[in-house]
Amino acid sequence: MIAMLQTSINSHSPDAIAARFAQVAQHWLPDGPAERLEIAKRKLLGAIGQREPVTLNEVAAAVGRGAPAVSRSIDSLVRAGLVARESDPDHRRRLALRLTESGRQRLSSAPAGGGPLKVKLERLAHSELRAVERAIEILERGF
Repeated sequence: MIAMLQTSINSHSPDAIAARFAQVAQHWLPDGPAERLEIAKRKLLGAIGQREPVTLNEVAAAVGRGAPAVSRSIDSLVRAGLVARESDPDHRRRLALRLTESGRQRLSSAPAGGGPLKVKLERLAHSELRAVERAIEILERGF
């Protein structure tokens, strides 16, 4: 009984909500290697786009990964034509990263893998869709 009461009291805590959100998200979103790679790319593109011109270390800090791993990922984004490296006019030895036009378009386009999610969302009532939209707006303010 006490455990049940504590669970209901703590069910609105950030920890409890985060756990529930993660559990629900696993059922809503595909979680294969291709989807994870797309999410990682979009996260890097977003970090660059929000701060450009930005250094590699700043991107690594923004996404919470080490500079060597981010450097390899940035290399692939440069090869794909999504990110450009430029000399930093303030520091000759430092490179600044910017999104290319293709990178901006990729970031502004719907994420890949949105098909299954779209199908699931189409099953919701209008009022439920509005509630999901409102939740997304609240979560976006936290970025």
